[in-house]
Amino acid sequence: MSTVSFHIANLLEKMTSSDKDFRFMATNDLMSELQKDSIKLDDDSERKVVRMLLKLLEDKNGEVQNLAVKCLGPLVAKVKEPQVETIVDTLCTNMTGDKEQLRDISSIGLKTVITELPLTSQQLAAVICKKIIGKLTVAIGKQEDVTVQLEALDILGDLLLRFGPILQQYHALLLDALLPQLNSCRQAVRKRTVVALGYLAASCGSAHYQKMVIILVEELRKGLEAGHANTYIQCCATVCRSHGQRFAEYLDLVVKMLLNACSIHEDDELKENTLQAFEVFVSRCPQEMGTLGHLEKVLTLCVKLITHDPNYNDDDQNSTFNPVNEESMDTTTGDEDDDLQNDDDEQEEDEYSDDDDMSWKVRRAAAKCIEAVILSRPDYLLYIYQSVSLVLILRFREREENVRCDVFSAYRALLKVTKPAVTALNESKLTGLSPSPDTAAAVLALESQIPQLVKVVQRQLKEKNIKSRQVALQLLAELVGVLPGCLAPFLANMMNGIIICLTDRGSTSNVKTNTLSFLYCIMNSHPVEVVQPHVEVLLPSLLQCAGDNFYKVTSEALLALQVLIRVVRSADTTLPEHLSSARIAQEIYPAVLQRLKATDIDQEVKETAITTMATLLAHLGQYIQEVWPTCIPIFLDRLKNEITRLTAVKAMNLIASSTVVDLDMRGVIGEAIPVLSSFLRKNQRALKLATLSLIDTLVKRYGVLDSSLLENVINELSPLLSESDLHSAQQALQLMTSLAVHQPQTLEQATTVCMPSIKILVRSSLMQGAALNALLDFLRALVKTDIPVFSPNHLLTLFLEPEKSSSKIDSSTSHKQSYYSLAKCISVISVGSGTTALSVAKSFVADLGNSVKSNLSDAQIIIALLSIGEIGRHV
Repeated sequence: MSTVSFHIANLLEKMTSSDKDFRFMATNDLMSELQKDSIKLDDDSERKVVRMLLKLLEDKNGEVQNLAVKCLGPLVAKVKEPQVETIVDTLCTNMTGDKEQLRDISSIGLKTVITELPLTSQQLAAVICKKIIGKLTVAIGKQEDVTVQLEALDILGDLLLRFGPILQQYHALLLDALLPQLNSCRQAVRKRTVVALGYLAASCGSAHYQKMVIILVEELRKGLEAGHANTYIQCCATVCRSHGQRFAEYLDLVVKMLLNACSIHEDDELKENTLQAFEVFVSRCPQEMGTLGHLEKVLTLCVKLITHDPNYNDDDQNSTFNPVNEESMDTTTGDEDDDLQNDDDEQEEDEYSDDDDMSWKVRRAAAKCIEAVILSRPDYLLYIYQSVSLVLILRFREREENVRCDVFSAYRALLKVTKPAVTALNESKLTGLSPSPDTAAAVLALESQIPQLVKVVQRQLKEKNIKSRQVALQLLAELVGVLPGCLAPFLANMMNGIIICLTDRGSTSNVKTNTLSFLYCIMNSHPVEVVQPHVEVLLPSLLQCAGDNFYKVTSEALLALQVLIRVVRSADTTLPEHLSSARIAQEIYPAVLQRLKATDIDQEVKETAITTMATLLAHLGQYIQEVWPTCIPIFLDRLKNEITRLTAVKAMNLIASSTVVDLDMRGVIGEAIPVLSSFLRKNQRALKLATLSLIDTLVKRYGVLDSSLLENVINELSPLLSESDLHSAQQALQLMTSLAVHQPQTLEQATTVCMPSIKILVRSSLMQGAALNALLDFLRALVKTDIPVFSPNHLLTLFLEPEKSSSKIDSSTSHKQSYYSLAKCISVISVGSGTTALSVAKSFVADLGNSVKSNLSDAQIIIALLSIGEIGRHV
């Protein structure tokens, strides 16, 4: 007996113990063994394991039963076909038996087996399905036992979902078994039957599909006349969702019947199911719905039913929509005190509900159907703005929270679909081409609705209902993303609601993060002069959120502070500076410093705190110069930390490159440069690029640096000058250009360190564009340094040496781009010297004149010709 068989035999023996704990532990150990990929069972062990697990399904202990069921999943993938058949036979028999507990556990086991059957073994799956189908169809027909019916329908749904195509030969049998159940008196049976028919529709052939839909449509017609068609409406929607293309043939007839039924019957459930069906039809057959002319009718019905609220008296429901004149929508301005005494009354009104009132489901279904039309047919954008959008804005006052959220979601979808239209309109202004008339009209319609939209939505910001605040903020953020700057006239009125969302004790962390994200969008997308008047109002709330215990709120608050700092004093010196810049800087500094010093906080907060402090110093540092010595050690410490070093490098670059504040970083450079040079060896591309950019900024900003510090940097540049990463090569060349301009003596060692890599790089077929321009700028600066080792003659010899050292170089061995690159380099060196350009050109002409005698290769001739041409561009 093998070791595995012996171990399994021991476990099986323990499973027969009278102690339930022994049985539980043994079954658990067996499950662990079965989950191992390496386990192999012989035939005898397979039979024993299967027999024992099926026996344990009848165990008196529920935990043991549950473990035995879990074991069936991995077991079916380990045993041979006869044993799988035994498992399925037993489970099917138990499922239709009289013992309720055994029946339930066997149903779960059968679902587990179906889920775990390997898809690769089509033959096994076919055999198992054959055994299950017959018993399931019998069980489905058992009208006297609803529990068995429900379990059988569930299992059949799983079987069709997973192995529908394999069951082609049984589709007619299954169809005949399922369709009668749609008339069951039990709602649960009808629902499960609808689901199973949906899975069947996804895999059955055309003949069976046609038969199914014809029967459903006929029964739907009869049901509409008799007043009990809801199940057939749901079934038609499910079948269409499974295979919309095939259902399109019957779409016209079904839609006409449903539209007619909604105009006749007052049944809310019928209306809800009809709208849900229309949502599916629009999503799955959008073109057909438009071609048949039903979209306008569906939208008209949705507009009518989205206001369907018979148990609530809304005087404005049928009136012309004019929020400007509606007292119910009037909101206080930012300079006025809120009349919060009426909030409780308004909240009670909003929360009004009647347990017997199901009309809210109709309104929700209408909102979702409108959203489906918006998303599936963007070409109806103008029609929706003309006929639907104003009604959606009016329904933002919906009293049911779930419906209100869906209405907001529908309008957000409208904004998302409008964004490409706004982009196209902006592009047409740049190109001078005429935009589509519908596109321009749709954008204009949105712009005209913004006043009404804002007046209604800003009221939601002051509601006690948290979800209302959240969806309102999301909508406003979406609006700003579509039309940047569109809220400029309304910011004063909105500030009060924004402050409430940030400071109210009832506001959840999600509301606060949404509010902060919205503020970030506003300050980023609106002109500085528009936002500056509100900075002092927003600052206390932002500082309070920056100290919040939840990391996401803190992080979002710090991001918002970064933008607020740029609003107070922009990097663009032509823009006005806030009059209270000094006081604002002194208020922000302690809050940010507290987060910057902390080491036991979330990584996201650490990074945003570093960037926020850098932004503060880069824009308002002159007002807090006395604290700069306090920040230096913290930045250096974060620079040496592996987790925060990338953010610290970017932050120091932000400070060093500031155009509005001149902070002296010379005291940092001596300690920072060695650390930065070590980063150039790290296998982290983003870190290397950021480091190169920072060193380049430091060289440009502070001119002469300690040569001994820069030697290590130059030594690390050579590996970066490679075609494998041209962006890194470009950054390295830009740094070398800065060194050539500001500190040329440090480049003397570059002759041996970097020039070999540059010679290889210039002959790369990829060397073009920005990388080639960076190389040309470097050579141009290098020639002007007047360093002996980099004289024009030395450089020309360096670049031409490979070509002149061999007369047998074949042009086919090099890419033609390398010739162009080399010629440009020769031209830059020659022209940059001022005196050698003509002599170099004459030398090439002479070589070409003696090309036969000189035995020049094709490569040498090509380079000579291209070089003469490039020199001729500038001389």
